[in-house]
This record gives sequence, structure tokens and C-alpha cells, in this order.
Amino acid sequence: MIKSFQKFVLFFFLCSVINLEAQYDIYNSIDYSKVKYSLDDLGKMWTFDEIPFDKWESEYGFKPTEEWLDDVRMSALQFGRGCSSAFVSADGLIMTNHHCGRGDFPEIQKDGEDLLRDGFYAKTLEEERYVPGLFVDQLILIENVTDEIHAAMNEGKNENEIVAKRDSTIREIKDRYEAKTNLTCKVISFYNGGKYKVYGYKRYNDIRLVMAPDFQIAATGWDWDNFTYPRYELDFAFYRAYDEDGNPVRTDHYFSWSEKGAEENELIFTVGRPGSTKRLISVAQMEYLRDYDYKYRLSLYNELYQVYYELLQTRPEEKSELLHKVLSWGNSRKSYAGRLLGLKDPYIMAKKKDFEKNLKEAVENNDELKAKFDFVWDAINKSLDELKTIAPEATAFTLPRSTQPIYYNVASQLIEYAKHMNLPDDAKEEEYKNGDAEKRLQNLYPENYDYELNEKLLRAHINYLCSVLPEDHWLIQHLFGNKRGDEAAKALLEKSHISTPEKLKEFLEDSFDDILSSDDPFIYLLTATQYPLLTLDVRKKEIYNTIEVMNELLGEIVFAVHGDKIPPDATSSLRISEGTIKEYEYNGTIAPGKTTYFGMYDRYYSFGQKDYPWGLHERWLNPPADFDLTVPMGFASTNDIVGGNSGSSIINTKAEVIGIVHDGNLESLAGDFIFIPENNRAVATDSYGLLEALKYIYKTDRLVEELKSGYIEN
Repeated sequence: MIKSFQKFVLFFFLCSVINLEAQYDIYNSIDYSKVKYSLDDLGKMWTFDEIPFDKWESEYGFKPTEEWLDDVRMSALQFGRGCSSAFVSADGLIMTNHHCGRGDFPEIQKDGEDLLRDGFYAKTLEEERYVPGLFVDQLILIENVTDEIHAAMNEGKNENEIVAKRDSTIREIKDRYEAKTNLTCKVISFYNGGKYKVYGYKRYNDIRLVMAPDFQIAATGWDWDNFTYPRYELDFAFYRAYDEDGNPVRTDHYFSWSEKGAEENELIFTVGRPGSTKRLISVAQMEYLRDYDYKYRLSLYNELYQVYYELLQTRPEEKSELLHKVLSWGNSRKSYAGRLLGLKDPYIMAKKKDFEKNLKEAVENNDELKAKFDFVWDAINKSLDELKTIAPEATAFTLPRSTQPIYYNVASQLIEYAKHMNLPDDAKEEEYKNGDAEKRLQNLYPENYDYELNEKLLRAHINYLCSVLPEDHWLIQHLFGNKRGDEAAKALLEKSHISTPEKLKEFLEDSFDDILSSDDPFIYLLTATQYPLLTLDVRKKEIYNTIEVMNELLGEIVFAVHGDKIPPDATSSLRISEGTIKEYEYNGTIAPGKTTYFGMYDRYYSFGQKDYPWGLHERWLNPPADFDLTVPMGFASTNDIVGGNSGSSIINTKAEVIGIVHDGNLESLAGDFIFIPENNRAVATDSYGLLEALKYIYKTDRLVEELKSGYIEN
């Protein structure tokens, strides 16, 4: 009787869990106190040396051979320092996203060309264009070095020493393996440091652009459609790797091309290098990111986006460059907006809390685990409580680097000069003795100084400061009083002695010896914040070191309890993720598994044929009669991806390319913390639709034949 009752309870529990997952939509209410975690919440980003063979075989009827996995691993590539790519022919042809390489296009274009606007195609090998500084890495070696690193860490007497011991050992291992293998090596952390492995890469340094489409088709919808689905864009580019003799690289490992792509519900794999996830961190850390870190970042990105969007409206002559900026900052702000949505989702937080509760119970009920790990969560919480007290000022006093208005740099250079000039002559550096430093001050403003841009950047930083610090904070009151936005920016510029080249020249003539005591608002901003920031940064580093060590222990706990049933967090290392093309519910309707060229043209005409944001390059306005608009252009799949997967090939079980990842949907941004299969989707360009565009719109016959045959046609 008791056993029967236990079976009934188990059956009821499983039904409840299944029902809760099915209810994750707008039509059903959820009792969040009854939400349960699943190991599937940790996602599907598997490393190539720890493949879930049994899981794949039981769920999909597919069990890859070691030869298949080796071929797939060595066909995939890391593209530059931030994206994914792959060989797609035996002659070193590489496919990645347009947005992974377009930053180089202005540098390599010739007079009269606009590669962003019009794209590029090399009709011959000789025309393929070298991209300075670009490289791709092919993963050759994986070796476990966990024991060596953990042994070194155990010698540390406190968190700072533990981190230092770990980092020095990692450097030693990296250098040792590079000397032994002649590969480019990295020591990569898994399970927050529960495991460490050496990854050895063969690097290709001679990379040349073969073909890139126009910016419009690669980013149709711009910032509005970023992290959105249904999606209508072709975000791709082709490059080629060359060897030391200047010949195309010959490789036995490459993905062949699927001309018709994959069907819905067919097993497919994403192969690429997801950047980072935080699926193993504590709930308290998620709450800190929600209430502090991500909130601050979103505020800054909103302001910077507004700067470049406003300039885009008034500077048609800079359209390509400004659109790139708008899309870049639009990408950043929507990325963090989506993560914040996930952190504010009670269903997601309920799942994470249940996972943590069960993890704590596993530690509490195991004497060995309890003795080693019982203090971890308390230590994290204590560190976070202290971090919250310093986060606003530590954030606000850290000036933005690449996006700061020029006035901050001018003030910084003046302060640096004044400090050095106050030193005794024998302590001064040579440039401060011979007058070179003084000459440099005369040229702090460039000839092409952009007053409008810098005024808008100043406004952005003012608004950002006011969003981070309380209204009554001494810095806010001293600099801005009750003024905000454009009004505050104009007031600072009017009051400043260094806000124009003319004012700076006059200031240097009249007040050269009084720089540090000047009432200039920009000099005050730096002098008043930079010394306190030194103290804040020291304490912040100590806190982060403690949290980092505790997270390593947390990773050890997760691995001790669940083993390799779950994949490690993303760590910019090569992963393979299984999935299928699949529709999903959103905004009260259904997103189709695949989209067609009909949808692209509908967006263009429905929004009045405007250039922004659903514009089309002129080559797309009159497609040839043979171009079939019913062909799939893009698709959404259940593959697990995050930032860094851009450019990842999606392959079928035959290792044929059926698509190329360029985004996730908005719901996928919560994938930083959890994988929710109901609506988390990878968004990709379809191989079928891409090949049709190459044939009929771009007429890249040489490239088409190479993709179809797998080698260069003679």
C-alpha cells in the first residue's frame, strides 16, 4: 500500500512539473511556489570531450562516432577575438556573420568603394582582399589540468592568494603547452573552476575577404529587429584562409553545404564558441545583477544609443558609419534589457531558487560536502551586501573610456601635467623638462573636433551619473544642481575654461600654474572622484576575488551533485548544442519555424519603402523572375546559443551546413542564466535561402560552385 502511494505521489509530481512547463504562456497563471527546476534549465552547450551520447541516442536516435565529432570540431573555427566561424570547403573557405567582420571593411576598401553600403565580391582568387590583423583558430587539443591548478590554489591562505596562485599556475601551464605543441594555447575554466582544461589551437593569420553582402540585407530591421523573430536578414560573409606560401589552405575538415536546408523537427546542431553564461551563480548574485550592475549598464547604453540615433537623423552624409554605431549600441541596450526581463521574471527566478534550494539540501545531507562547502552561500551573501554599499560610487566614478566626451581627456592631461610639474626637477620625466609635454597640451583638440558629438556624449554621461547616484549626492549637487540633460551639459560647457580649443589656449596662458585649484567643472570632476575611486577599486577587487573563489566552490558543488549530466557554463570555448527548427508562442500569436523572402518584402513595403530600418539595397528592389520568394530566408531553432555564437554553423547529422546563427530572440537573452526551451530560440539564416541569394541576387557563380562542390573549381 505504501509503495503504491509513493508511486502515485511520484506520478502526480511529474505531471505537475510537466504541466507547469506547459503553462509558461500568457493564458495560464502559475503558482510560483510550486515551480520546480529541471536539469534541462542548465542548457545544452556541450564540450567536445564530454558529449551526452546516451541522451542524444534516447531522445533523437542519433549517436555520433568519435570520427564524426573530431571532424565537426576541426571544421569549426574561432573567428578573430569574438565570433564563431567554420571551414565550408576543402580550400580554406570560411563562413561567418557579416557583423563579425564589417568593422574592418572601411579599412580595406579602396578609393571610390563603400564596402558597407554595397558589399564586396572577389571574382577571382587574386581579388580576395587581405584583412590586416584578422585570424581564425582551429581547436586541435583538449587536455584536463584540473588537479594541477586546484593543488596550487589549495596553497593560498586567503582569497587574494588563492586567485594569485591560480592565475600564475594557469600562465605556467599555458606557456608549457605552447612550447611543447607549437599551438596557441588557453587554459579554460569549466563549472566556475570545478574543472580546468588546456585548449590548443592552430592559428591561421592570413585571412582574406571573399564575399560580403550589403549592410542593409545583413542588418535589415536594424536595432528594432535585433534579438527579434520573425527575422528577415542575411547576416553572412565569406573569407578564405591562406598558408605561409600564400596559397589557399587545404583542409580535410569542413562542413559541406546543404542546398535545401533542414526540415522542422529534424535534429540539427549549432557548433560555435558561446561567450559566457552565468547559469551556476547563486540567486543572490542574480538579484545583485538585476538591481545594480545590469541596471547601470542599461542606463548607459540607452544614453549612448540616443546620441548616435539623433546624429543619424541629421547627418545623411555619415549614414553608414552612424548606422553601425546605432546598431552596435542598440545591440548592447537590448541585450541587457532582455537579461533584465529574465531576472525580473518570477517563473525564471522560481526555477533558480528551487535549484539552489535542492543544491543546499544536497550539501546539508552529505557530511563530506557539508564540511567542505557549507559556508559558501553565506560568504557570497556577505560579500554582496558590502558590494552594494560601494557599487553606486564605484560605478559612477569610473569614467567611460571609448565613449567619454573629449573634455575628460583634456582635463586628465592637464591634471597629469600639473602633478608632474610640481615635482622636483630631478624627479621629472624628460618630456616635462624639455617642453614636449607642454606642446602636447596645445594640441589636445584635434582639427576635426566634433563639438555636437561631444556635447551629446557629455549629456549622456550626465544623465548616466544621475541615474546611478542619488539626487542629493555631493557630486551631483556640485556639478549639476537641479539641471539635467542638455541643460546641464550646456551649463558645464559655458562654465568650463577648457571646453573649446580657444578657451583652452587662453586658460593655459593665464592660469597655467593654477590647474589643480581651478574651478573648472571637468577638472573638479576628475580630481574629486579619482582618489576615492582608488580606494573603492581596491575594496571592489577584494570583494570580487572572494566571490570568484566562492563561485569556484559553487561550481565544484554543482559538479559533485550532478556530474556531467549538465554542461558547464559558456566560457568562450567551442561547444556543440543539439536542437530542432521549431515554432513558438510570442506576443499572443505564433512565430513560424521558418520565414521567407515574402516577409522581407512585406516589411519593406508595409513601412513605406524607407531606408531605415527595413530598407533594401537597390539590387534587391527588382529580383529576377527565377528568384523564388517562397524560399526560406531564416529560421528559429531550439539550439542553445548566447553572444559569441554569432557566425556559428548549424549542421545536420551528415555535418552539412543548413544555416548560420546570427542572433537569438528576445526571450533567449534570459539564457545568460537559464535555458527555457518553450520560447528560447536561436535565429539563423537558412542555407537554402542564402544559396538562392548568391545565385540570383549577387550572381557569385564562383562562390556558389565552391559551396556546392566543396572545392575551388578549376
